[in-house]
Amino acid sequence: MNKTKGCLIANFATVPESLLALPDTKDELIRHYTFSESDLSIIRQRRGPANRLGFAVQLCYLRFPGVILGADEPPFPPLLRLVANQLKVGIESWDEYGQREQTRREHLVELQTVFGFQPFTIGHYRQAVQLLTELAMQTDKGIVLARALIEHLRRQSVIVPALNAVERASAEAITRANRRLYDALAEPLTDVHRRRLDDLLKRRDNGKTTWLAWLRQSPVKPNSRHMLEHIERLKAWQALDLPSGIERLVHQNRLLKIAREGGQMTPADLAKFEPQRRYATLVALAIEGMATVTDEIIDLHDRILGKLFNAAKNKHQQQFQASGKAINAKVRLFGRIGQALIEAKQAGRDPFAAIEAVMSWDAFAESVTEAQRLAQPEDFDFLHRIGESYATLRRYAPEFLDVLKLRAAPAAKDVLDAIEVLRSMNSDNARKVPTDAPTEFIKPRWQKLVMTDTGIDRRYYELCALSELKNALRSGDIWVQGSRQFKDFEDYLVPPAKFASLKQASELPLAVATDCDQYLHDRLTLLETQLATVNRMALANELPDAIITESGLKITPLDAAVPDTAQALIDQTAMILPHVKITELLLEVDEWTGFTRHFAHLKSGDLAKDKNLLLTTILADAINLGLTKMAESCPGTTYAKLAWLQAWHIRDETYGAALAELVNAQFRHPFAEHWGDGTTSSSDGQNFRTGSKAESTGHINPKYGSSPGRTFYTHISDQYAPFHTKVVNVGVRDSTYVLDGLLYHESDLRIEEHYTDTAGFTDHVFALMHLLGFRFAPRIRDLGDTKLYIPKGDATYEALKPMIGGTLNIKHVRAHWDEILRMATSIKQGTATASLMLRKLGSYPRQNGLAVALRELGRIERTLFILDWLQSVELRRRVHAGLNKGEARNALARAVFFNRLGEIRDRSFEQQRYRATVKPSMTACCSTCRRSAGSTST
Repeated sequence: MNKTKGCLIANFATVPESLLALPDTKDELIRHYTFSESDLSIIRQRRGPANRLGFAVQLCYLRFPGVILGADEPPFPPLLRLVANQLKVGIESWDEYGQREQTRREHLVELQTVFGFQPFTIGHYRQAVQLLTELAMQTDKGIVLARALIEHLRRQSVIVPALNAVERASAEAITRANRRLYDALAEPLTDVHRRRLDDLLKRRDNGKTTWLAWLRQSPVKPNSRHMLEHIERLKAWQALDLPSGIERLVHQNRLLKIAREGGQMTPADLAKFEPQRRYATLVALAIEGMATVTDEIIDLHDRILGKLFNAAKNKHQQQFQASGKAINAKVRLFGRIGQALIEAKQAGRDPFAAIEAVMSWDAFAESVTEAQRLAQPEDFDFLHRIGESYATLRRYAPEFLDVLKLRAAPAAKDVLDAIEVLRSMNSDNARKVPTDAPTEFIKPRWQKLVMTDTGIDRRYYELCALSELKNALRSGDIWVQGSRQFKDFEDYLVPPAKFASLKQASELPLAVATDCDQYLHDRLTLLETQLATVNRMALANELPDAIITESGLKITPLDAAVPDTAQALIDQTAMILPHVKITELLLEVDEWTGFTRHFAHLKSGDLAKDKNLLLTTILADAINLGLTKMAESCPGTTYAKLAWLQAWHIRDETYGAALAELVNAQFRHPFAEHWGDGTTSSSDGQNFRTGSKAESTGHINPKYGSSPGRTFYTHISDQYAPFHTKVVNVGVRDSTYVLDGLLYHESDLRIEEHYTDTAGFTDHVFALMHLLGFRFAPRIRDLGDTKLYIPKGDATYEALKPMIGGTLNIKHVRAHWDEILRMATSIKQGTATASLMLRKLGSYPRQNGLAVALRELGRIERTLFILDWLQSVELRRRVHAGLNKGEARNALARAVFFNRLGEIRDRSFEQQRYRATVKPSMTACCSTCRRSAGSTST
């Protein structure tokens, strides 16, 4: 089987219903199926109510979803009722329609003639392939291509053919696009480039690994030695000297996909590819490898600096604690001396004699010297201790600065100038900092350390510059050529010309009015109304279970949603559910859903021949057992068989597709409606310790103790289905990743309202949630300390005074409105991920215009939400229930991931990301099985 076709077949196994689904809401039915007067005039020309109804229903199906209603297929009941009401005929007339098959055929021909519908011909097929080839240059997801083709056919009034024809057109388009992609990446290469790329598949001098395998290794620990080794990897990538701009010749999505596929293969497999594909794959690996190593080097520098700052801070505290006894003794001594001086002054005695009455003058002088030695800096800062770690940075700093190709925005030009001074000093082996070196970037905290009486201190100047470089890289004021995470902020956004075109055509993919005046008028009018309403209710003490006094807000805790007496019933119900082995559970769920068909072979697209062996490999991942111990536990199974299946059939994207399959199966199951309708969701982070070789890759967050770890940030629907998971650093605020799961999941869920805890919200998230069409409802701890913002400073809301934090800066929003829309459009279209944009905005200096404007927009939405929260106990209960579902799912995930002490032991980020995609699939299997068992029991 052709690889592309095989993969598409796997994708299409679950999509026919969703691709050609009829509208399921009243508004959508009205929009698609309301007849014009011209339509009704033509319909009324049919003889008899049955023929009019049948003719009209066929017209509806041809318009949307664009298909012919089958002869034995009953129409969708809500559609039939809507059509019958418009024609003023009874729906029972349908039973009389089409008793003669010839009538249906005649009506179909007449519909095509009168309304211009065209049958799908070979000419349309060729046009479809040509159209889809352009789209396939951007994505090879079969469902995306199929949806685009069907929408195109609808616009052209072409009847949608059978889905296997849509699939064939998509498969051919992907095949053509692949050839064009390979040519685009391989053609610019010279013979020298090709020889260097082929050398990547050869073994290094030590004979243990190939150059490619070594270049793709992740750093082991954040220290100078591993930093220098990683810098050598970046230099090796750069030595390929690929043609300038080659990374822009193909779409980023396809480049990344080619690189990921190449990364799954052994050097021997890559060597067997035909030349164009081999060189294209190696180019993609080189581009992505260079970006990955660049980002990892910057991350290493960030972590090394973080360790040095923490070590200095800890040493500062430890020394102060160790000196506590001596400091106390000195304080008591000088207290006695001070008291003696006070008494001497009051009595008119000699003050020096008073001192010597307490202790000898020599002892007093020595005591002053000791006190000066014990004294800390006036601001009690530990920064001076960073200088003790200068040697650690010097081991790698020259190479680090030399290998990175840095560019700067005007706001960080002085930092880049300082870096250039350091580069020049390194190349000249100069020790003294030039007197004209830039110093504008030096913050007051560093000033007294850097600027000394003898001139600029080299150690602290370099430490300050490296620290400010880290901050500027985070914010995007300095970017790195060849990086993925640290590019120019402009490169993440939709091009200005494209944005202007979309806005002009009113095609921005946003859920709000894009005219600034209209948007602000609507939101501020609503805000003023809500403020007045809540103020009135607070004055009358009418807020449900809440009161606002001069001391602040007090909200009565919610009663338990489930009474204690229900526990006995819950226990009895649990006993009814069957106890099944985890292996049987996987087999049963696969029989119901067929999720294993998504684990297609990477090259051929074939499905695994031994399904039991495939599920065994999946289970080894899911319960954190590992392939070696799983092979030992299963008679007749070997490590080699499991490793082969894992290498060729199991990947991030296969787990993602399988998870979508499982989530969709739960979503469609009638019993799932007992838990929710699939339109609300919650998200939360779950920390897992990193152990063994992965320990050094983890991050420490005091919230989770002193052990390093990784956080898996998971979104679950109100039906307990985990539909998105992402690996994040434990030190990064949860709010950074909230939007990723809502925007980039692959399931059929249509989330409208989302819940998080306090860590999941910021004003930036509130703003983007509203712009992108989601209702955001976080459970905010200490809500009384969260301030409200009002549109006008002269407005009086007497009861709300304790909660009002200020006036909205509407002028700032107006000044940066187009920038806000452009960024939101970029996030919606996938040009940039929401988490990356939120990290950049969070790192910007406080005066940055876009960050401040988006914050003001978020303050509007946050204030509106808090006002809703104060008025609605039902909203509080809804949020609380949604978050409880997430906690229940987290408990299941922890129980499933029990082997190896529940630790993550994968060293590279790619392997950890892969591990994160496994867990939701297993918990989704468990909840699918529970739901089916529940429906059987009932």
